[in-house]
Amino acid sequence: MRLDHLAVSAGTLAEGVAAVEAALGVALAPGGVHPHMGTHNRLLGMGDIYLEVIAPDPAAPRPAWPRWFDLDRFSGPPRLTNWIAACDDLEAEIALGPQGVGVPVALERGDLRWRMAVPADGRLPFGDAFPALISWQGPAHPVQRLPDTGVRLIRLEVVHPQAHALHDALAGRMADPRVVLLPGPEKALRAAFQTPSGVRHL
Repeated sequence: MRLDHLAVSAGTLAEGVAAVEAALGVALAPGGVHPHMGTHNRLLGMGDIYLEVIAPDPAAPRPAWPRWFDLDRFSGPPRLTNWIAACDDLEAEIALGPQGVGVPVALERGDLRWRMAVPADGRLPFGDAFPALISWQGPAHPVQRLPDTGVRLIRLEVVHPQAHALHDALAGRMADPRVVLLPGPEKALRAAFQTPSGVRHL
């Protein structure tokens, strides 16, 4: 597995975009809609990975199943909630666990095609601290078409009371020096970025 992108959840897309643009000092690029999940997003290219701001789409009907990233239970200000890891064999990674990582769902937008493991209740293992799993189908990937704003991820801290168990669940499956698992009283994600205006945080 390899780090693919980060997700900032928001009650509305406008709120999320405003918060991220203020925090990082750069403008987000257009994204799109996800009819299957009733969500929409805006994107930020960061070299080898990207960041998405995602929120329920008020123009879309609410799906009959839970939205991804636990968005149906989201409340409060926009914040970094999830990290997403790409893999070549989605079924194999799901089989490795932990239990509840999700079932494969095939999705597309324009020429982008991907499969994603979506949990039955919308919440990933370890209280949503485990990475969402994605497998891109074909060569098209968002980072190829996003403008380079000069933003780069320096460090992603994944905080959880069971950080050691989370580490064990990822051992041998993912090694990215930017991702650090830390013990803490509750689940939280914190990230530091190098930007044209210096180091900024989410």
